[in-house]
Amino acid sequence: MTEIERNKLTFWEKIQDRYIHKSKYGRLFVYICLSAWAVTTIFPLVWVFLNSFKNSREIITDTFALPSEPTLQNYINAFNTVDIGRSYLNSFIMSGSVVLFALMFGGLAAFAMSRMKFRLRGFIQTALVASLLIPAFATIVPVYRMMISMGFVNTHLGFIIPITAANIPFAVLVISGYMATIPKELEEAAVMDGCNRWKMFTRIFLPISLPAFATVGTFVFLWSYNDLFTSLVLVPQEKVAPIVVLLANISSQYGTDYGLMTAAIILTVIPVIVFYLLAQKTFEKGATSGAVKG
Repeated sequence: MTEIERNKLTFWEKIQDRYIHKSKYGRLFVYICLSAWAVTTIFPLVWVFLNSFKNSREIITDTFALPSEPTLQNYINAFNTVDIGRSYLNSFIMSGSVVLFALMFGGLAAFAMSRMKFRLRGFIQTALVASLLIPAFATIVPVYRMMISMGFVNTHLGFIIPITAANIPFAVLVISGYMATIPKELEEAAVMDGCNRWKMFTRIFLPISLPAFATVGTFVFLWSYNDLFTSLVLVPQEKVAPIVVLLANISSQYGTDYGLMTAAIILTVIPVIVFYLLAQKTFEKGATSGAVKG
């Protein structure tokens, strides 16, 4: 790093450069902190995983020990007793639909916000940012009454419509920020080649912005999949309830069956872990590529 580049660094960047990047003790300290954080994060999941192979009595008496007689009965009960397979299907239908619609509408709106100039553009962008500050608890009553009037309570649409609407502002802001970094020369070249706005979006901006779409899709999937509050209000009925509602019901109806609870927890988090691992590289690229222009 040259002296000119060093002078452009902020105070915290200078601290990092001096005490972390150039100091082996600084790097060691960072690695220790990250290792401690990883252990405290992974340990509860490992603990629940091991207990899912025990019966309830063994979980109470030897909760931190390895299973003395490992059994799959808890997982069998999860599929036979509480029909977790149907809840899985409901979760994937609703969360998958939310991701699809949020990316579709959010991507189109982001293209307009980042590459087109029109009246009230600044006001709309401000409104999108402001909407992120409104918690779901503040809007659940009017949303619930709206879903009742349309007959969508206890249906998949009763969850998909409001959650999609809640995630579109986030999708627009993230994707538009990424699209704004795309050089204007590409847009001008597309116009010279006779591309209209739709072709420009589908053939140029959409492929280039795939990392941003993947980032938004990952967040939207995780948020909608784990949204217990909205699910309990809008889709509490067992036949359409997602897996997080089933897990809450297990905690209340089968409070003493700790084996069933731990198995259900593991089955609930597995899709989240798999989804993130599959999208990890694209997610990291999308989270950092739009951070700076260049």
